[in-house]
This record gives sequence, C-alpha cells and structure tokens, in this order.
Amino acid sequence: MDRSEGVDAIVDLSNSALALAVSSLCLEKNKVVVTNVHALGLETTQGLYLTESFYWDLNESTRAFMYRIRPKTPRHWPNMVHAGDYAATLRCLKAVADMGVPAAKADGRAVVARMKAMPTDDDCFGKGYIREDGRKIHPSYLFQVKAPAESRQEWDLYHLGATTQANEAFRPLREGGCPFVHA
Repeated sequence: MDRSEGVDAIVDLSNSALALAVSSLCLEKNKVVVTNVHALGLETTQGLYLTESFYWDLNESTRAFMYRIRPKTPRHWPNMVHAGDYAATLRCLKAVADMGVPAAKADGRAVVARMKAMPTDDDCFGKGYIREDGRKIHPSYLFQVKAPAESRQEWDLYHLGATTQANEAFRPLREGGCPFVHA
C-alpha cells in the first residue's frame, strides 16, 4: 500500500467514525431532522423512520416556501426547527400588524394573546392554532429515509409514511403541566 492509499483509508475511517458519532448523538437525543439525514447521507440513513412536522417536499405549500427562500440560501435547506422559527416570526408580525405597532409595543402580553386568538395558516405547517399553553398545533408526519437509488436530487430524502392529525400530534393540554394554564 502506498502512502496515498493509507491516507484515503484514514479519511474513510474518520468519516465513518464521525457519521457513527453524529448519528448516535442524534438518535440518543431523538432530534434527527432532514439536515442531519443530509449530512450523514442516504447510504448511512436509508430505511430510518423519523417524525417531523415540516419537510420541504411535503406538499405544494412547503415547496412554494422552499422555492421562495432557496435563492437566499442555495446550500442550506430548512428543517422543521428553521420552519418553526419562520412561522413563529410570521405569526408575531401578523399579530402586531393586526393590533398596530403602538399597541403591540405597549403590551407584549396582548401580542401573545392576539397570536393565540388568530388561527394560523402558513406555507410551512398549514392551518392550525396556538393553544392556551403556547403550543402550536398542526399535523406531524412519519417519514422513512429513501435509499440512494430512490432519490431524484440532493435533498430528495424522504418517503411519507403516515400523517398524525393535529388533534393527536401533541400531548393533550390537560397532561402538559403548564403553569400558565388555569383549569
């Protein structure tokens, strides 16, 4: 074996060890999202089942969102955390616009109350609402990671397996233990 083959073997071993460490961490913390799957690659993650509340290729609305932001972030595609940040910010801005900026600046609690009172509908999560405890209620999805041969492009990573409807996707309000909820 010449020197370059030895270096290639070490790099392959390092990549394998890194993939194992990252995947173990993600699975241990139960936080595998599309960006983890992309980073680890389909060869490593194929067949894995996971739940997410957002996937860029889920429906026409999620694809419209992706194509709208893609020119600004061509190499960085959003996962459900990014989509949640977008939807929450959009929700807050809509509440402020509905109330008027002076009223919103004067009373942050009123902004939160307005956010909860208005039904939600955005390109990332669709129709839903914000519960009394502040939890955003919307469907969740079970996905299976595709095999490399099934993928049509770099970020084509999931098959939709099942949909959990919004009213079943999150812990019931009465079981949450939120101190802000008064029964």
